[in-house]
Amino acid sequence: MDFSLPATDGGRYGLADIRGANGTLVMFICNHCPYVKAVIDRIVRDCRDLEAHGVRAVAIMSNDTERYPDDGFDNMKRFAERHALPFPYLIDESQQVARAYDAVCTPDFFGFNADLELQYRGRLDASKVQPVPNARRELFDAMVRIAGTGQGPAEQIPSMGCSIKWRQAEPAGR
Repeated sequence: MDFSLPATDGGRYGLADIRGANGTLVMFICNHCPYVKAVIDRIVRDCRDLEAHGVRAVAIMSNDTERYPDDGFDNMKRFAERHALPFPYLIDESQQVARAYDAVCTPDFFGFNADLELQYRGRLDASKVQPVPNARRELFDAMVRIAGTGQGPAEQIPSMGCSIKWRQAEPAGR
């Protein structure tokens, strides 16, 4: 499930570029989703904290930017700056990466071990668009476990958020 996508920092990144020694977190997010907006500060905190465990992260935006201009590349750059994202923020204009990962929503989290085997496909925490006070850091705890053992937790609750905004097929004859 490798990729090579342009980033808000002007670079281009593939899985090998962001792979962590003990784990890799691939996240599908966007700028306009109320679920992402509600948790982005905790995502940033957790990704910073995971670096000490040898886990690196990347965020990918795969929405149709023609129908959802708030998710356009210039707005992604502003979003990355405003939230001081400690990880590359990439645009998946073709939506092929989101399809390859079977991403369904924003935020959607894919936690891999050191061998790039998928070990976590769960949520950040119990929060939705309102923070849950003292919520257990499910994603953080899972990735720390993966970094230490190579194995994700047995119990994983799927992430919830806005659906990926897929491009609509062109009508025949156009």
